[in-house]
Amino acid sequence: MTNGHHSRVFGKRAQEHVLILASGDKVRHMTVKPWMAALVFCLIGVFSIGYLLATSYLVLRDDLIGATMARQARMQHDYEDRIAALRAQVDRITSRQLLDQQVVEDKVDKLMEQQMALTSRHGKLDNLLDRAESSGLTGKDAPAADARAQSYAPDVKDKRASLNGGAKAIGKLLAGDNQPADAGVPDNSTLAYVPSEETVGDRADRIFSKVTLSLKTVEQDQKNRIDQLTSDAGNAANTIEGVLDRFHIAVPAETIAAKQDEDAVGGPYVEPESNDDFNNSLIQLDGALTRLEAVRSTAESLPFRNPAIGKEVTSPFGNRRDPFLGRLALHSGIDFRFSPGERIRPTAPGKVIAAGWTGGYGNMVEVDHGNGISTRYGHMSEILVKVGDTVDRNDVIGLAGSTGRSTGTHLHYEVRQDGRAVDPIYFMNAGLKLATYIK
Repeated sequence: MTNGHHSRVFGKRAQEHVLILASGDKVRHMTVKPWMAALVFCLIGVFSIGYLLATSYLVLRDDLIGATMARQARMQHDYEDRIAALRAQVDRITSRQLLDQQVVEDKVDKLMEQQMALTSRHGKLDNLLDRAESSGLTGKDAPAADARAQSYAPDVKDKRASLNGGAKAIGKLLAGDNQPADAGVPDNSTLAYVPSEETVGDRADRIFSKVTLSLKTVEQDQKNRIDQLTSDAGNAANTIEGVLDRFHIAVPAETIAAKQDEDAVGGPYVEPESNDDFNNSLIQLDGALTRLEAVRSTAESLPFRNPAIGKEVTSPFGNRRDPFLGRLALHSGIDFRFSPGERIRPTAPGKVIAAGWTGGYGNMVEVDHGNGISTRYGHMSEILVKVGDTVDRNDVIGLAGSTGRSTGTHLHYEVRQDGRAVDPIYFMNAGLKLATYIK
């Protein structure tokens, strides 16, 4: 077997092929080797595959380009939709923030209006409480209010309370209460429902509701206090009026305007000037206090007090045996045992209409208290006032003695109504009943 001319392919001897080319007289031959045939076959295969691929690309190129453009168009639309959604979300957030800001501003404005109303009411209420205290009804201690409301409502005693205090307190609450209502709730991410975060508007609503409730509590406490004072003033005025009526003392004109008799009233219905219950309560309290002050002033001008507290009564009012004549006689006053030189004071303010020696009275002073009532103080050792003087309860009008028809040092105290002597004990007993209403 020759290596140069023979080879085995798959175990068989490969037959070499000879290619003969004849052209005229020239004859050429070329031996075709197996590897040459294989090479030619491979080149033909590669060319065929390239041709098929090129043809397929040319045929499918438009579809591929169209699919790519469609995919890009879809991606662009998705991006645009996402951008539009984000813009809408931004607009919603911006609108919500603006709305929350407006809500907060509205709430603060309402709180400031309420505080201004409370401040105005405090001024009126403080004046009425002063009047009530001077009338002997009550002290100025108002019911204790909620401590939280004190940040917004001025102190009753501070008539010039600044409105800025309420604004600062509201701002402090809005700035300091940054934790939402559910801040302390554990993580509920594993649950189906997760609480949403509290917004500024929600927090403002919550704070406003809390403060409004506190302010309403303060207002209700004030109204209850006013209603109680009105009732007390009315009862006190009725008590004093009853005493004055018993002594046939004319009721002051102010009480006629303040007191309404349901048995003889009428007229067309007209809407009230104000529908504010609190202001109406203040008006009613003002009327009740005006009425009380009028009757109280009248009562304080009358001799309802004891001229000799703690002193022994040596002779009451009424018929008795005359110490000088020994026969029955009317004693027109009450005698009180005094030590020589003790100071004598009037039982009510008034004007001195007599001061000097007056028969059996000895040294006597008479004080006119108005409403036809006067008091006499007899048997004094010395007179310290003169006719025309205006005296008060604490003024000394003379010194005790035993001048005139007297058997010893004492004070003859006499009350006269329309020129007629009346028993002073009636006035003193009425004074005991009015002790809590008059000074």
